[in-house]
Amino acid sequence: MRKSVAKAPKKRRLKQQRGAGNAIFDVMNVTAFVVFTLLCIFPFYYLFINTISDNELVSRGAVTIFPIGINISNYIALKDVNDLANAFLVTVTRTILGTGLMVIASGLAGYLVTKRALWHRSFWYRAIVITMYFNAGLIPWYLNMMMLGLTNSYLAYIIPAIIAPFNIILVKTYIESIPKELEESAIIDGATTLVIFRKIIWPLSKPILATIAIFGAVGNWNSFQDSLILMKGAPELYTLQHRLYVYLQKSSDLKAVMGGGAGTAMVLENALNAKVVKYTISMATIIPIMLIYPFMQRYFVKGIMLGAVKG
Repeated sequence: MRKSVAKAPKKRRLKQQRGAGNAIFDVMNVTAFVVFTLLCIFPFYYLFINTISDNELVSRGAVTIFPIGINISNYIALKDVNDLANAFLVTVTRTILGTGLMVIASGLAGYLVTKRALWHRSFWYRAIVITMYFNAGLIPWYLNMMMLGLTNSYLAYIIPAIIAPFNIILVKTYIESIPKELEESAIIDGATTLVIFRKIIWPLSKPILATIAIFGAVGNWNSFQDSLILMKGAPELYTLQHRLYVYLQKSSDLKAVMGGGAGTAMVLENALNAKVVKYTISMATIIPIMLIYPFMQRYFVKGIMLGAVKG
């Protein structure tokens, strides 16, 4: 009886020590993640507050933590920047069209390589995967694009990106986690491969398709190299990121990046300077793609987790 009474306080002390240790760990863990999150967010926040603050103070570097002299004239002035609207249109259409075709192709290819009845399935799958590890280099890539007639052509943004090996692997891995009995019952009912894909596999694969859609949208939106190298003779096909590069190079000469509209003189005098041009155009290229992710996040997390478990 005395032993059990003696053991009770000892167990209580151990439980209290474990509870205190867990609490300290939780506090340290949360603190570390909060600090890391703030470090990730701060560059975007700093960029944004400098675009809505008084331009004179921004040019002197006086805006650091909070916006000062809030105004939105910098964003309004973007309408006077040469060809920015056209570059925005090119980037948006490229992102929508390129991402849509890539998702369809990746979904279909990922499904087909799971079928053992596919002619030389292993060969085709390995041929797709091997392109992830071997690259001919920039010059052969350019020569190949030139021989295909894709220089100074809008199709250069769309066709090469339709097949994405990594995305096909993700889709294949995800589809393999879907119960085979669903397909077998559809086959018994007389459904063809395409019908099974369209009515069963495609709806059930929404999480992984949304995941690769995010990858494709971000990649297309941020793409810069193809526009820089392939569109030298077609400035009307410059993407938003390419225009941003040009404007950052020329931001010291505002007349080179501003149009001749009626508000130009006022904009040059009161609204913009070299530093604000950089900040404002950079922020304008970031905001649209940042607005997409919150709507796709739940699909993104689910798709990655299920694919990881199966893989």
